[in-house]
Amino acid sequence: MTDPLLIPCAQCAGLNRIPAARLGDSPRCGHCKGAVLPPAPFDLNEAGFAKQLRGDLPLLVDVWADWCGPCKAFAPIYQQAASQLQGRCRLGKLDSEANRNLAGQLGIRSIPTLILFKDGKEVARQSGALPLPQLIGWLSSQGI
Repeated sequence: MTDPLLIPCAQCAGLNRIPAARLGDSPRCGHCKGAVLPPAPFDLNEAGFAKQLRGDLPLLVDVWADWCGPCKAFAPIYQQAASQLQGRCRLGKLDSEANRNLAGQLGIRSIPTLILFKDGKEVARQSGALPLPQLIGWLSSQGI
């Protein structure tokens, strides 16, 4: 992979062209100067969701709710996964209560639900919380 990758900023969703060899260098957004690839999951919402699907790096979305015990238990695992997968996959979090329309459009029936998007399309889905090794293994089986 020598060509630059197009990656939406986690904060402003502006597209950034980043050489693949520099993904581990904490690239900054050319628009808002924020971290393009933060070491932690970033929040998604209805307004910016479609823009976050663009780009060359896969996007893993954790659909959760504040009242959900398994979601709260899974949050630190997802946080650890974000640091391990930095530069290979972007990790976002979607609050299903605050974004009910989008959760409905995504067909969310249970939470937590993980949805993996590549090239703007859903390619895999997993319902329920996973231990970190299983999460990494599941993503590996998806080519991440």
